[in-house]
Amino acid sequence: MPKQSLTLLLLISVLLLVSCSSTNQIEALKPEPDDATPLIYENIASFINLPVNVKLKDIQYQTNTLLNGLIYDDNNIEDDNIEMKVWKLAPISIINHNDNSGEKIKTILPLKAVIKYRIGTKKMGIELYDTREFNLNGVVTLVSEVGLTNWKLNTVTKLQSLEWNESPTMTVFGKNVPVTYLITPAIQLFKSKIEKKIDAAIAKSMDFKPTVLAALEKICVPFLLSETYKSWLRIVPIEIYSTTAVLKKDNFILEMGMKCNMETIIGQEPESKFNASKIILKPVTKIPKDITANIIAVSTYQEASKIMTKNFIGQEFGSGSKKVQVQNVNIWHKAGKMIIALELTGSVNGTVYLSGLPKYNEQTKEIYFDQMGYVLDTKNKLLRSASWLAQGFVLRKIEEHCRYSLQNNLEEGQKNMLPYLKNYSPMHGVFINGKMAAIEFQRIQLTNQAIIAFLKVKGTIDVSVNGLQ
Repeated sequence: MPKQSLTLLLLISVLLLVSCSSTNQIEALKPEPDDATPLIYENIASFINLPVNVKLKDIQYQTNTLLNGLIYDDNNIEDDNIEMKVWKLAPISIINHNDNSGEKIKTILPLKAVIKYRIGTKKMGIELYDTREFNLNGVVTLVSEVGLTNWKLNTVTKLQSLEWNESPTMTVFGKNVPVTYLITPAIQLFKSKIEKKIDAAIAKSMDFKPTVLAALEKICVPFLLSETYKSWLRIVPIEIYSTTAVLKKDNFILEMGMKCNMETIIGQEPESKFNASKIILKPVTKIPKDITANIIAVSTYQEASKIMTKNFIGQEFGSGSKKVQVQNVNIWHKAGKMIIALELTGSVNGTVYLSGLPKYNEQTKEIYFDQMGYVLDTKNKLLRSASWLAQGFVLRKIEEHCRYSLQNNLEEGQKNMLPYLKNYSPMHGVFINGKMAAIEFQRIQLTNQAIIAFLKVKGTIDVSVNGLQ
């Protein structure tokens, strides 16, 4: 063999040996994920104030809308010997009425009534009846006590007075004859009818359920807390509590509160869990003002892996000529611990696997991994081919980057929450106000799909419903 060829062959052999000695290919066995607890977690309920404020003018408007023109028509005289037609002559007025027994509502109803009253009997198949027709035109004043029953304002109305615009008349031989001296006893004939009609109209116009549920449905649509971390806040209602409706001056105030779960989801926009059919209204005597909101932060392993991958960008681990870079990080759950898969390039190519227990650092607001070490198969392969990478100081350097901070997420979450706590209106007549203190970390729970961080924040949240549509 020529001398030049032999020299070239030796040079290529040396280069290959140097290359093989400086870059190792590691193929460690992947620890397969196991089934941890499914994505069902213990959630401590939160409480949101939900005061409903309705002005008397709203009740007046709704009642006038429901009662218009002919407001009562009973054309069956056979059941109770009475026929009655009642017309509203002008808009109804509803105002506050305060007496010694408390605040009530007063309804002023201008009306016209035609009443047919049958007196007599039926004996042996022979009808012996005398039917009289009364014509009334005046202003009825009614007073109502108020309460709350099954989402509706419940009133017990009593006729207080009746002032005639014209002298009451009775039809005699086709002519209207004044019968003021007879009409007072006849008032009892239609008194209860008018009272029940007013009660029914107010109950129908003051049904809180559609408005409250519409407001809740809007509130329960998940909204974006952080664009950077793609975190969403989702509210899931459980129960609605309510005190007795109270009339204060020209407003009905109904203190309501919502027991709910509050979740922070990291990743894609989650679906709303609002289900109107499952919400129950429960009576209580008092609604607390200061509340503690218990929030869960759901960090899927996929999203946590992306955050941790960013920590390693531009970082090298090792010393001298023996260095590696982490190109990608993947994490998952196995046997109560987290598996961290690091895809390496440099002096070592391949994927190495570490395990550790997730913990939270209250000072730095970071989730980190305690008791971190290479899984057994990875460690054995590193000791045979790249023992320098298995050494403790390299592992500690890698461990420093195997963490992700919640500090910015919490701060940005609080910052992004502020616009929703300053007279935010998700729909007409609904306003959200509140204040919140610093978010406190509680604990971590692992599932087969995510790391669940439990957070607590104290403050007040009021969702006020002003008026009914």
